[in-house]
Amino acid sequence: MTTLLGFELRVALRFLREGRMQTLLIMVGVAAGVAVIAYISALISGLQTNTLNKTLGAQAHITLSSPDDVVTPAAARQPGTTALTETQPRVQRLRSVANWQALLPLLEALPDIAAVSPMVSGGGLALRGEATQAIALMGVELDRYDRIVGLRGKVVSGVARLAPGEAIVGRELAADLGVRVGDRLTVQTALVSEPVRVTALVDLGVRDLNRRTVIVPLRAAQSLLGLPGGATTIDLTVRDVWTAQALADDLRRRFPYQVESWQESNAQLVSALNAQSVSTSLIRGVVLVVVVLGIASVLVVSVVQKGREIGILRAMGATRGQVLRVFLLQGAVVGAVGSVAGLALAVLLIWLFTNFVRGSDGLPLFNITLQPALALRIALLATVCGVLAAMAPARRAAALDPAQAIRI
Repeated sequence: MTTLLGFELRVALRFLREGRMQTLLIMVGVAAGVAVIAYISALISGLQTNTLNKTLGAQAHITLSSPDDVVTPAAARQPGTTALTETQPRVQRLRSVANWQALLPLLEALPDIAAVSPMVSGGGLALRGEATQAIALMGVELDRYDRIVGLRGKVVSGVARLAPGEAIVGRELAADLGVRVGDRLTVQTALVSEPVRVTALVDLGVRDLNRRTVIVPLRAAQSLLGLPGGATTIDLTVRDVWTAQALADDLRRRFPYQVESWQESNAQLVSALNAQSVSTSLIRGVVLVVVVLGIASVLVVSVVQKGREIGILRAMGATRGQVLRVFLLQGAVVGAVGSVAGLALAVLLIWLFTNFVRGSDGLPLFNITLQPALALRIALLATVCGVLAAMAPARRAAALDPAQAIRI
C-alpha cells in the first residue's frame, strides 16, 4: 500500500511540476483565499472580544433583583362579568433582595458562576463647595466587586480602598467636582448626607459612567439609602459570557427573583455581533467556493493536457483507482501548500494591523491574534476542499479509455 501511494504521489508531483505556471497560480489563489479567511476570522474575533470587554467591563453578566411591585386586584374577575376599574401602576421603591445572605453560597456553588457580589445602589447627589452633581451611588464589598468588573485594574489615580468613610469616584465626576485623591466630598441622599474621602479615581470605559459613579462600602450605602442589612441586586459573573442567557433562564425558574442577563440588557449589541458572525461565515463560504472552483478548473485543464500520459499509465497497468488517487493527491497537495502559504500571509497581515493601524489616541485599535486551533481548522478545511475540488477531474481522468487517450 505504501509503495502504491508512493507511486501515485510521485506521479502527482510530476504532473504539478510540468504545469509549473498553472500550479503556481492556483497555489497563489489558494493562499490568498486562506489568508482572507484566516485574517477576517481573527479580525472579527478580536473585534467582538474587544467590544464585549468594553461593554461588560463595567457591568455584571447576570443581575438578580427583587420582583417589581404590582397592584394586586381586590377580587378575582368572574366569567361573564364586566369590571369598570382603572388600575394605576405602583411606584417602584428601593427594596432588598429577600434572604440575599443565604442566597450567596447557593450561587457560588454553581459551577458556571465565577463570582458573586451583593450591591446596594440608588440615586443621590455629590456636593463639594458650590458644585453639585447627580450621582449613581453604589455600595459594594470591594474584593467581591473587583472579581465582577476588575475595579482595581481601572484605577487611574490612587489606590482602590473602601474603609468606612471612604469612596471611589469616576474620573469625569472628580473633574466636575474639582476633587483629587485624598480630598473630601459629601454624598447626599433623600434620607441623610455623609462626608467621604476619595481614595481612588477610576475609568470605567464609558464617559457617562465616569461622570456619575460613586462607590462606597456596602454598609455605608445601606445607611445612606435607608436599606439596613439589604442588597438591591446580586451581581454574577459567569465563566463563559455566552452561557449567561441560559443560566439566567435557569435561575429564573429556580428562584423567585427578577433575573436579567447581559444579552437582555444589550439586545442591540447581541444583534450586531450575530450579524458580524453571519457576515463572516458568508465571506468564508464565498472564498471557499472560489478556491474550490479554481482548483477544479486547473485540474480539469490538467486532465485534458495529460490525456496521453494518463493513457500510457493505464496501458502500463495503472488501475482506475490509481489514476483517481493521482489527481486527488494533486488537489490535496495544492490545498496543503496553499494553506501553509496563506496562513503565513495572514500572520503578516495581522502583524501589520497590530503594529501600524492606530486609533486617534495613538494606541492600537484592538489586539488580534490567530489562534493555533483556528489556523489548523482553516488549513484542514482548505486541504479537504482541495481534495473535493479534484474529485470531478479525477473521476474524468480515471474514466479515460487508454487506447483513445494515447491516440489523442
